[in-house]
Amino acid sequence: MSTTICQVMGFIVSSLGVAGCIVSTAMDMWSTQDLYDNPVTAVFQYQGLWRSCVRQSSGFTECRPYFTILGLPAMFQAVRALMIVGIVLGILGLLVCIFALKCIRIGNMEDSAKANMTLTSGIMFIVAGLCAITGVSVFANMLVTNFWMSTANMYQGMQNVQNRYTFGSALFVGWVAGGLALVGGIMMCLACRGLIPEESRYKAVSYNASGRNISYRTGPYKVGSGYEPETKAKKSAGYEEAARSEDGRRSYPSKYDYV
Repeated sequence: MSTTICQVMGFIVSSLGVAGCIVSTAMDMWSTQDLYDNPVTAVFQYQGLWRSCVRQSSGFTECRPYFTILGLPAMFQAVRALMIVGIVLGILGLLVCIFALKCIRIGNMEDSAKANMTLTSGIMFIVAGLCAITGVSVFANMLVTNFWMSTANMYQGMQNVQNRYTFGSALFVGWVAGGLALVGGIMMCLACRGLIPEESRYKAVSYNASGRNISYRTGPYKVGSGYEPETKAKKSAGYEEAARSEDGRRSYPSKYDYV
């Protein structure tokens, strides 16, 4: 019972994590404009993985997708790839986990097969969670680096007004989603141990016949032992040797017969 509960809870938690990764990847607020010490507050800018948006004080919002791939920074493209890989692995893990649930019977599937499928889905969830956490952390590191560089330039008087970006809501959603997927994968791996069937206590034993070896012959129903031909052969051989020795004695007279 505890194995089934652990498996179902791992499936639910992992499902929430994968859904969170999808939502986080699709959100536009990965980075938001920092309004601290910014005199222009009529325009609010925020960016996502796929497009950048501008929202005016009147409530009008305009978004523009990134029309280039090669023009984007390499780390930005790496974040995209990590999030996509995490989503794909999470979806595949969910499909495998559905068929691996102990409460669902599909044909004559054995518990050992379900245990292997549970372990596979757990590993997929763990890798998906790590990809999501890594991608969000890399993007956060980029934001921190650009923020302090912009702040240093502003204090040095290089530029009067420069937009600085800080953490958006999508980053926190991605961190939470990656953590849920990671925890769900660990729970699935723990449930795998309970699904492995116990080793059979009956070991293979070679049975040897304690009595005579019974040989069955075709033809009339006659049962004979395997030792009889050998004994008969030995007896006949003994008789033949005795007869030969007698014949030899008779055929070769002794030297005292001529005296």
